[in-house]
Amino acid sequence: MSVKIRLTRRGRKKLALYDVVVADARAPRDGRFIEKIGTYNPNSNPATIILNEEKAFQWLLNGAQPTDTVKAMLSYRGVLLRKHLQIGVIKGAITQEQADTKFAEWKQSKESKVSGKVDTLAQKKADAAKARLAAEAKVKEARAEAITRKKTPPAEVAPAAEAPVENAPDTDTTAATE
Repeated sequence: MSVKIRLTRRGRKKLALYDVVVADARAPRDGRFIEKIGTYNPNSNPATIILNEEKAFQWLLNGAQPTDTVKAMLSYRGVLLRKHLQIGVIKGAITQEQADTKFAEWKQSKESKVSGKVDTLAQKKADAAKARLAAEAKVKEARAEAITRKKTPPAEVAPAAEAPVENAPDTDTTAATE
C-alpha cells in the first residue's frame, strides 16, 4: 500500500478550501483518508497554510509521498529541509545540534520574508486607497466648479465671449464666398 500526502477539496463553488491529508493512493480524492494533518486556503494573500509539521515530518520519514502541490507547501514550511537535515544526522554527516541550528536559522529568515511580504501588500493596499481618495477628491472639485459656473449669471460671461466676435470682419468673408 503506497501512502500519499495530498489535498482534499472542500468549501463552496469558486471558493475552495483544502485539507492536507495522508491517504492511500488508491482512495478517491475526497474519499477515505488515514489522517488529516492540516488545511490550505489559496484564497488569501499570501495563501494560508496551517500544518501539523511534526505529523507531516513523521509521515515523510515513514515513506509517504507528497503530491506536487503538497511538496511545495512542505518546502515552504520547511518540513522537507528538516527531513533532509535529519537524514544527514542519521547518516552521520552532521550532528543533531548542527541540524537544529541550521533549521532554526532558515525558519527565522523565512518568517522575516513572509512578514515582509505581508507588510508590502498592506502598504500597497493603503497606497491604492490614498490614490483612490485623491482621484475622488479631484472629481468632486471638478463637479463643484462646474456647478458654480452653472449658477453664475450669464451676463458676466457673455460680454467676454462677444468681444472677439465684434472685431472680426463679417463683410469680407461673405464677399469672398459669393
